[in-house]
Amino acid sequence: MKLDRTMRARLGAAAAAIALIGGAAGYYLGSSGGGGGEVPTASSTTDGKEVLYYYDPMFPNQKFDKPGKSPFMDMELVPKYAGEGGGGEPGVTIDPSAMQNLGLRTAVARIGTLESRVDAVGTIDFNQREVAIVQPRASGFVQRTYHRAPGDVIPAGAPIVDLLIPEWGGAQAEYLAVRKLGNPAYTAAARQRLRLLGMSDGLISSVERSGRPNNIVTITAPLGGAIQSIDVRPGMTVSAGQSLAQVTGLGTVWLNAAVPEARASEIRLGQSASAELTAFPGDRFSGRIIGILPTTNADSRTLTVRIELRNSGGRLRPGMFANVRLGEVAQTAILVPTEAVIRTGQRTLVMLAEDKGRYRPAEVRAGRESGGQTEILAGLRDGERVVASGQFLLDSEATLTGIPARPIDEAASK
Repeated sequence: MKLDRTMRARLGAAAAAIALIGGAAGYYLGSSGGGGGEVPTASSTTDGKEVLYYYDPMFPNQKFDKPGKSPFMDMELVPKYAGEGGGGEPGVTIDPSAMQNLGLRTAVARIGTLESRVDAVGTIDFNQREVAIVQPRASGFVQRTYHRAPGDVIPAGAPIVDLLIPEWGGAQAEYLAVRKLGNPAYTAAARQRLRLLGMSDGLISSVERSGRPNNIVTITAPLGGAIQSIDVRPGMTVSAGQSLAQVTGLGTVWLNAAVPEARASEIRLGQSASAELTAFPGDRFSGRIIGILPTTNADSRTLTVRIELRNSGGRLRPGMFANVRLGEVAQTAILVPTEAVIRTGQRTLVMLAEDKGRYRPAEVRAGRESGGQTEILAGLRDGERVVASGQFLLDSEATLTGIPARPIDEAASK
C-alpha cells in the first residue's frame, strides 16, 4: 500500500510538470509569433464572415479544417460560412471568387415561342374508308369479263363483268304485258317487283324504251381506284351477294407516321401535317391527322399516327416512303435551357440565382422540349435567373444543408 501511494504521488507530479512546460511553451510561441501565421479554423473569420469548414463541392460530405487543394479534384476547397442555410432567406451562398472555379453559368427565364414540331417517318397506304365491294344482286352466269386484274386503276363506272340472269327475263316480260293493259296500279306493282328482284331503275327504263326483255346486266365499279381483288371468270355461275371484285379509291390516301412514344402528348386529332416524299424531292404535301392508333409498337416504341392526304393526279402510291412534320405551329411559353432542368425522378427542379450570390432550388412543372429549350408550365416567373451549368453541385449542397425547394404555388402567388 505504501509503494502504491508513492507511485501515485510521483505520477501526479510528473503530469503537473508536463502541463506547466506545455503552457509556458505555448505562451512563448504565441508572444513571439513563431507559429507561422494563423490557420483558419471553425472560429476564424474571412472578410467578416465566420468560416465553419472547407469542402469540395464534388464531395460535400467531406469537411476540412484548412484551405487548399482538394484531394479528390484539381480545384480549391470552398469555405463554408456560418449562417448559410439557416435564418433569413433560405439558400446556398457561394463566394463570387469561387463561381469561376465551379463553372457556374446562369440564364434568364424568358417568354418565347417553342415550336411544337414533331419529326417522324411514314409510308403511304390506301384509304381503307374508300373501299367498294362489287356484288351481283341476283344469281346468274358470267357472259363476259373485261380483262381486269388486281392492281389495275379504273375510273368510276368502268365495267367489271356481264351477267346473264334468266330470272329477270321472265319478270321483264310480265312487266311489259301488264304495262300494255294501261292500269297504273298494276303497272306500278309490276315495276316494284322488278326493283325487288335487284334491277336498277336505269335497267327498267331501258326495258320500257326498247319494249323487249333484257336479262343481261353489266356490273360496273361504283368508284374509281385500284382493283384489289377480282374473282370472276367467263362461264362461272355466281350467286346473289357473292363478292366479284374489290376496288379501293385513290382520291385520298393515308400516311401512317411512326411517332416516338415520348412525343405522344404533343399529337392531337385535326393537327396539321406535311410530308416530303423521296419520290418527289422539294414537293411538300399537306394534310391533317385523322387518327391515332390505340396500340404502340413494342419493338420501336412508336405509335402510329394516321394522316389523310389528297392525291391529285394519283401521284401518291401506297408503299412510298415519306418524312413527316407534325404540328409546326409555334406556341408562347416561359422557356429555360434544357440543361438547367434537374429531374430527380420524383420531382423537377431548377436552381434559382438570387441576389448576393445566393442560390435556392425551386420546384417546377416542365412541359415540351425543342431546340435545347424546355417549356416551364408552372413554378417559374418571367425574368427569374436560373443556373444552367453547375446546378447539380448547388442542388447537392442544398440537399446536404436541408434547404427546402420553393414550392410551385409560391411562384404563382408572387
